[in-house]
Amino acid sequence: MAGNALKRLMAEYRQLTVNPPEGIIAGPKNEDNFFEWEALITGPEGTCFEGGVFQASIHFPHDYPLNPPKMQFTCEMFHPNIYADGRVCISILHAPGDDPMGYETSAERWSPVQSVEKILLSVVSMLAEPNDESGANVDASKMWRDDRSRFEEVAQEIVRKSLGL
Repeated sequence: MAGNALKRLMAEYRQLTVNPPEGIIAGPKNEDNFFEWEALITGPEGTCFEGGVFQASIHFPHDYPLNPPKMQFTCEMFHPNIYADGRVCISILHAPGDDPMGYETSAERWSPVQSVEKILLSVVSMLAEPNDESGANVDASKMWRDDRSRFEEVAQEIVRKSLGL
């Protein structure tokens, strides 16, 4: 199984290097282990995260693409859909099949037709448009809903930190 996963990851990496999505760089941390990736994601234009460069790690299971990878920001983040420890919480990264909580449809969750590029683009969309209905970070969700200007101030501070300022 790991052999198929490795072939798939190598193909996806090639695709990302030939035709990278704007504002995203991603690939294996080293050529010896294609199951551990790092990514740099630029904050989307026109959002409170604009101008930031956010580092994340992506850990692929050995049965990829049957099961989704896990993604975690390795820099400070404050966002409704990112846990305090940096783990990303979006539908596309949830295990395939029916949602035991009944919140997501199986079509919104992981399926083998997804790709690293789709995950990264989903994360960029999530940065631009948080889902405060199912907050991974309750404080960020509440602030996003109730005090947007304060949320934007916190986000701008995170942008500055991401740039080492």
